[in-house]
Amino acid sequence: MTQSVVVQVGQCGNQVGCRFWDLALREHAAVNKKGIYDEALSSFFRNVDTRSGANGPDIYKGKICSLKARALLIDMEEGVVNEILQGPLRDVFDSKQLITDVSGSGNNWAVGHKMYGDQYRENIVQKLRKTAEHCDCLQCFFIIHSMGGGTGSGLGTFVLNLLEDEFPEVYRFVTSVYPSGEDDVITSPYNSVLAMKELNEHADCVLPIENESLFDIVNKIHQMINSGKLGSTVKQNSLVTSSAGSAKTLQEKPFDAMNNIVANLLLNLTSSARFEGSLNMDLNEITMNLVPFPRLHYLVSSLTPLYTLADVNVPPRRLDQMFSDAFSRDHQLIQADPKHNLYLACALLLRGNVQVSDLRRNIERLKPSLHFVSWNQEGWKTGLCSVPPVGHSHSLLALANNTCVKPTFIELKDRFMKLYKKKAHLHHYLQVDGMEQSCFSEAISSLSDLIEEYNELDATKSGPRIDPSRLKIA
Repeated sequence: MTQSVVVQVGQCGNQVGCRFWDLALREHAAVNKKGIYDEALSSFFRNVDTRSGANGPDIYKGKICSLKARALLIDMEEGVVNEILQGPLRDVFDSKQLITDVSGSGNNWAVGHKMYGDQYRENIVQKLRKTAEHCDCLQCFFIIHSMGGGTGSGLGTFVLNLLEDEFPEVYRFVTSVYPSGEDDVITSPYNSVLAMKELNEHADCVLPIENESLFDIVNKIHQMINSGKLGSTVKQNSLVTSSAGSAKTLQEKPFDAMNNIVANLLLNLTSSARFEGSLNMDLNEITMNLVPFPRLHYLVSSLTPLYTLADVNVPPRRLDQMFSDAFSRDHQLIQADPKHNLYLACALLLRGNVQVSDLRRNIERLKPSLHFVSWNQEGWKTGLCSVPPVGHSHSLLALANNTCVKPTFIELKDRFMKLYKKKAHLHHYLQVDGMEQSCFSEAISSLSDLIEEYNELDATKSGPRIDPSRLKIA
């Protein structure tokens, strides 16, 4: 079994991370009835014997003593981390795996990346090494951060660079929450574009998520449940968007439902690494199969079903509907329509009582309506995990390497240029040591190059669909 480490940076990263750990514990509790520390748990948790001193030795087999998350929590404000440490999950985090400051990064990428990066470099490296030492076979780092703020974008991408330097062989998955057009942070276009340059160069795989899409999905679910359209088969509290039944906080915050969707995305992504299945898929296989060119590593994700259905026997019609939903515009976690754009590759990660035959049937059914790049017409990667999410009988996570991410990047570039042409707010960045104006021009040209690469691929879409000649075997 392999282990993965989660690095959550900034307010958004820590709030999403907190939901992820809560749901992961609930998922393992539903499967692991005997309370034995097994390989599935070891992928994200250590089992520590706390009786012998504050931080006792790890125990590999036997009863669960005290589970500690393989996580590093970083925030330059104390608020969110303190809230986690006073909440129901406080015992899951090792106090030695926290890095906080008091002043925050003031929504300034340069403060997070240059100033705090230099200041905390040694501390972060030391804690990363410590976390890695607790793993037998470290496979992957997950970074959760937002692009609009100062700590998430600046320090988040600084940690990404550190990981590449310190652990060049270990895959780096980044979950980045992109700001919406009506963002409350005026400097978020600067922060996002400066962070994009780092993601282009140092990440193996990025799962972009837009606040706007999450907001739309949550609203849609509430409308469907309240209108009664779905009939009596829907339970009032959807596990995907509500924290019902979990270690509940006193009051649900408006972002909790949105954070829950991202946490569910991460749970489904890592399910094959944690549980048994007839077609298990390793995390490194995702990068291997879905990223044909190093810079085009942005994967659009969609999750179905989004509400909890009460019945257990799944009619094939509903299964087929789940596959159709995964490719529909409404279920994407960014504002995009993959169906009308070009696919480089696509992964389907299924959980629960789904057969390989269901998988094949639906791929054949959907294939004619999807545009795949000419040199990769068979670009499907599939995974089947037998353990469904709590409260569902089955679920599907679709990851598409698709040119539909381009509009998100173009809009970001336009918002950046509006500020940059006027040199608005630049002085806040340039007064930070080590920050030059060239950082801005390099970042925008990196983003422009990325958009151009997507344009070149899109240009091939309208051409005739010629099947490549195959090797004839007598």
